[in-house]
Amino acid sequence: MTAYDAILLAGFGGPEGQDDVIPFLRNVTRGRGIPEARLEEVAHHYRHFNGVSPINNQNRALKAALEAELAGRGINLPVIWGNRNWDPYLADVITDAHAAGHRRLIAIATSAYSSYSSCRQYREDFAQALAATGLEDEVHIDKVRQFFDHPGFVLPFIEGVTQGLTDVAAAVPGIDLATEVEVLFATHSIPSTDAARSGPAERGFGDGGAYAAQHRAVAEVVMAAATPSFVDAGTAVSWQLVYQSRSGPPTMPWLEPDINDAIADLPARGIRAVVIVPLGFVSDHMEVLWDLDNEAMETAGEHGLHAVRVPTPGTNPAYVTGLVDLVMERVNDVPDDERPALTELGPWYDVCRPGCCENVRLGFKPALAGIAP
Repeated sequence: MTAYDAILLAGFGGPEGQDDVIPFLRNVTRGRGIPEARLEEVAHHYRHFNGVSPINNQNRALKAALEAELAGRGINLPVIWGNRNWDPYLADVITDAHAAGHRRLIAIATSAYSSYSSCRQYREDFAQALAATGLEDEVHIDKVRQFFDHPGFVLPFIEGVTQGLTDVAAAVPGIDLATEVEVLFATHSIPSTDAARSGPAERGFGDGGAYAAQHRAVAEVVMAAATPSFVDAGTAVSWQLVYQSRSGPPTMPWLEPDINDAIADLPARGIRAVVIVPLGFVSDHMEVLWDLDNEAMETAGEHGLHAVRVPTPGTNPAYVTGLVDLVMERVNDVPDDERPALTELGPWYDVCRPGCCENVRLGFKPALAGIAP
């Protein structure tokens, strides 16, 4: 059992005005040698929304929802919010937390899956923030387990797919949901080398590593729960795992298929409608608003497909409650066999395994909440 002083809500961060866009993108890509011309290409996604990423306001809303849930349950844990790539920066909020007397923080990263960018990089940034502030010996940061298959994260997607199929049936008269609809579970693509090293090597997840395996497992749970009322026994609604938001050079293999390529292939199979599920995302940030609501929807229209996009968890009550439950698992040292997990892969580890989620290009850097390296 651990007496934590506060909860650290750790976000990615995003620009909040036109002047912020390029400096923010430089922060995100620092050390990767990305040319300014490429940053300008990405910047137009943000400029389309007046230079404002929705992610900061979403984390403000999530912070408020967590505070309300904690207060309603009589849990006296303040919530502090810090970002990896934009204000409020992790180092600043950790400094403020230390000044307020907080010494043991339990972090919630706004990412549910195992990979370098979605888990280990957060842990490295925690270590870097403590080193930058000189607080390595005074502030301790743990992290809740990866929550990809926690009911609080999964239930909003079950609700979303159920409603999405309902909407398709109403919008496309006579459509056969068993043969003419495809459910596309979308997540951020990552380099294939990073994917292969996601999760503990000893688990043997294959080429896509734990990252792909976790997404597939959750998609199976969602489909099993959401679709039986729409199709006859012995049949199933078709689905696949697709990827989006690739940003690497063409010579570097990334996880595929891209969602737009997958959509383009569907009419040849007789598919008339798609339900797009942003399974890899906890909220409707830029990759959802641009890559799905803009580009993927446009691709679907070009191929004559009716398309609906289901919500991310956001501040869904089940998700907020689930995040607090994850914190309290650590506070109360709940045994593994009493921790909820909707797939056979979980419950995941409180402390990341040795060598978990290596970035092949950067190697291992100091990281908290795990076993070295």
